[in-house]
Amino acid sequence: MTFGNNKFEMHHESGFSICFNATDALKLVDNKRDLMKVAMAKEWAESRKNNEYISHTVKPFDWTYSTNYKGTLCDPGNIVTVSKTSERIDLEKLKKREKILYFEEMMLFEDELADNGSAQLTIKIRVMPSCFFLLMRFFLRVDGVLSRIFDTRWYHEFGTTSALREYSEKEKSFSQMKGIPSSTLTDPNQLDRHLDTKLKIVEKFDFSPSKTDSLSEIKSTKISEVQNSSKTSAD
Repeated sequence: MTFGNNKFEMHHESGFSICFNATDALKLVDNKRDLMKVAMAKEWAESRKNNEYISHTVKPFDWTYSTNYKGTLCDPGNIVTVSKTSERIDLEKLKKREKILYFEEMMLFEDELADNGSAQLTIKIRVMPSCFFLLMRFFLRVDGVLSRIFDTRWYHEFGTTSALREYSEKEKSFSQMKGIPSSTLTDPNQLDRHLDTKLKIVEKFDFSPSKTDSLSEIKSTKISEVQNSSKTSAD
């Protein structure tokens, strides 16, 4: 199911904004190749040999809906420069108790993969007096094959002229996770530490020096109407 009307936006007073929505996320799903068959051919074939949904897919596409979507950027005045950095998000600072000024959790899309597992894209944001922190997470579980987590974290300290974006990809095959409780396999927060990191990129977004203030507006739209996600990605 695609929660096509759900979206989340953050605006900086300089004109730079970030938007998170399902439509843009699904555009990055590979609509030409079945990547799961390529990456895990033996495991995939064994666990799916009697599955009509997958065996008779008319047009191949990545039916796991794996997406490396990191958010939609709008920078009309070219006031932001982006560069890779060795800086990291201060997780210890985020653990400190601070008043939560704003909190939002939102589902962008979710699919049960024809009872073969689960794929979902969610976002969570919290705004404190000193900073904001946003986590967008793609969580995939293909039963008997693998689990995958793609995380995008945004972090900004108010009063500074930059923000950090940390993107990571983790996964592990089910054959390597024997002994892990089934409750952990279905809970991305618990499962995360058991997966292997395949990719990690940290980027710094520097705002125009003339704009020293920070977040100026947050917009959140949550609507219960859902759409069929398989059409969006397979067409």
